[in-house]
Amino acid sequence: MIDRLEKEVDMLERHLQVLRMVIENEPIGIVKMSNETGYPHHKVRYSLRVLEEENLIEPSSQGAITTEDTADFVDDLDEKIDEIVEKLEGMKIEDIPEIEG
Repeated sequence: MIDRLEKEVDMLERHLQVLRMVIENEPIGIVKMSNETGYPHHKVRYSLRVLEEENLIEPSSQGAITTEDTADFVDDLDEKIDEIVEKLEGMKIEDIPEIEG
């Protein structure tokens, strides 16, 4: 049950790392991102496709670049992550009597 969440978080981390590279180095291509992150080309390509579908990046002849929606997404990101962390913290099962079984 928790394994799927962990895989999703790992994938989100990769997408955000790729987005950060585009923001900091635009325009940037797949090969450079793959070399700098250590992610295989196909994983970088998938992250770029997801980011493009979310309208956070767009292709150019020199590589991926940000869109007009990128800044708003980044501005809201920390708050959204904090809300999710708070929700996850509330899910912890702590301080319960020992489970017999």
